[in-house]
Amino acid sequence: MFWVGAMSCAYGAGWRYRKFTLFVDTHRPISPFIDYYKSINLLKKKMARQTRKLTSTKAKTRIYRGVVHIQAGHHNTIVTITNIRGEVLCWSSSGSCGFKGKRKSTGFAAKKAAETAAKKSRDFAMREAKVLVTGPGQGRESAIREIFKAGIKVNVIREKTGIPHNGCRPPKRRSV
Repeated sequence: MFWVGAMSCAYGAGWRYRKFTLFVDTHRPISPFIDYYKSINLLKKKMARQTRKLTSTKAKTRIYRGVVHIQAGHHNTIVTITNIRGEVLCWSSSGSCGFKGKRKSTGFAAKKAAETAAKKSRDFAMREAKVLVTGPGQGRESAIREIFKAGIKVNVIREKTGIPHNGCRPPKRRSV
């Protein structure tokens, strides 16, 4: 080992006058360590890129009746499937289906989100459901249609978008 040099460090009043030394081990090359850490980071990135499974290996309870909540906002559509008590069984959104930015708010993205949620609900053997729709988004009708196509018998379609009784102040007008 050899001494590289002393440098002063000005991180605060106490550190201003202290010197510290930097030691380098000349017997061991640094490149194998760098290659090792690079390979670990590449492996982490690759694992993060892999798509998640739609179903898990856990034993599922059979729920024949449930509630499908479709939350269609201006920027995203979220489809949540719950049991009668309101406990979430599975969910999907147009963002989790791989859509980004402006494409998340489209009807096609909402259709894909509903299709994915319906696939996940097959594990619970769901046969019939009540559909509750919230929000003014574009994906409302296409998500409901996809729930029908998935083979889930829909008993009720209910609109539950909140209507403000002069609640929040709306955003100001755009000045273009």
